[in-house]
Amino acid sequence: MKRPASTQALPWLLFLLLLAAGCSSLNGTRLEPVLGADVNLVRLGDRVAESLLTQAVPPLLPRQPEQPVLITTLVNNDQLADTSSFGRSFQNNLAAGFVSRGYAIKEIKLRRDLLVREDQGEFMLTRDLQEMAGTQRAQAIVLGTYTLANRVMYLSVRLVDPADQTIRAAYEDRLTLDANTLRLLGLQFDNNAGCGPSGPVCPPTPSVLDRVLYRDPPVPAALRRCGRRCPGPGTVSSWSGRWPESPARRSLRWTAPRH
Repeated sequence: MKRPASTQALPWLLFLLLLAAGCSSLNGTRLEPVLGADVNLVRLGDRVAESLLTQAVPPLLPRQPEQPVLITTLVNNDQLADTSSFGRSFQNNLAAGFVSRGYAIKEIKLRRDLLVREDQGEFMLTRDLQEMAGTQRAQAIVLGTYTLANRVMYLSVRLVDPADQTIRAAYEDRLTLDANTLRLLGLQFDNNAGCGPSGPVCPPTPSVLDRVLYRDPPVPAALRRCGRRCPGPGTVSSWSGRWPESPARRSLRWTAPRH
């Protein structure tokens, strides 16, 4: 008995839905070449904001412009004196998540004299930042750090009470970064480097869906050599060049950030 055409098309429909639902959580796995995706910082910032607000004890007060929430620039946990394009961009994403839920926000663009500091292994506020929070009558401060290990980022965001520095909410995540996010950090994948303690790691690989829908520049030779199976080791290193440019992207040239 011949199956109806709708039944025959169902497997293909499911396959197309899986392709459309490409997810960055599959980056670094065998499914990355098919279903991997860029880390969506806009969506991630919104998710982090929602998580912090849900956890906060006592709850934060919305629609209180005289009691804003201060959001600081995210910094590298190994280099607290520096930030990056990623840290500044994700600060904006976090702020948008709070504002969309009705909370008054003030952004703190960290300077070298207004940075979080590390005291005996604990993440603390500088005196200047504490005084600023008091002057602004802030009800909370959002602090964030990230730690890099090859393509993997460990993200930590905390909602801190400026009065006594108690942590009112926290968000932790592990992200496998794509090529675009690595560039925000001033990094690229170097497949010629030695193998680290975490073992071989595949370079960022555009998914099938991305290759069909977007006209990206060709992949550099260092990434082509690794291929989908990634037979050799690789690590992330400082960006030493730029992606080959297509005519449509010549206006989007990128240079490494200066710290």
